Amino acid sequence: MDIVAAMTDGWRLVLYLHLLAMAFFVGGQLVFGLAVVPLLRGEGDRERLRAVARRFGYGSLGALLVLVLTGWGLASHFQLWDSSTLHWKLALVALVIALALAHLRWAKLHALQGAILLASLAIVWLGLRLATGGA
Repeated sequence: MDIVAAMTDGWRLVLYLHLLAMAFFVGGQLVFGLAVVPLLRGEGDRERLRAVARRFGYGSLGALLVLVLTGWGLASHFQLWDSSTLHWKLALVALVIALALAHLRWAKLHALQGAILLASLAIVWLGLRLATGGA
């Protein structure tokens, strides 16, 4: 079933919020990792880098909350809880949360940032499969 084609305007709004939060979460990781961190690290101003990272972290937490709430609503409305694709997506979401918590503890372990990004990109792919009937 193509979920997007079967949506009412209210559920399109829920999907819009889900995609907007995803764009902030994943797109922000790309911008932060590829542009902000290299630039600020090169300046040697660690406090400025920490302040930007903290603010991005707060925004990411908000986006993650929106993703969980809207994702739960979409999965329930479209009865996707039995989907193996959703199960994989949820496992990766749990992994991203665990990696993010580890990153808070061990911020200098940069491999965690890469793992979070790769898992996030896989989550987006699985979400695309769910929305287009590849469940």
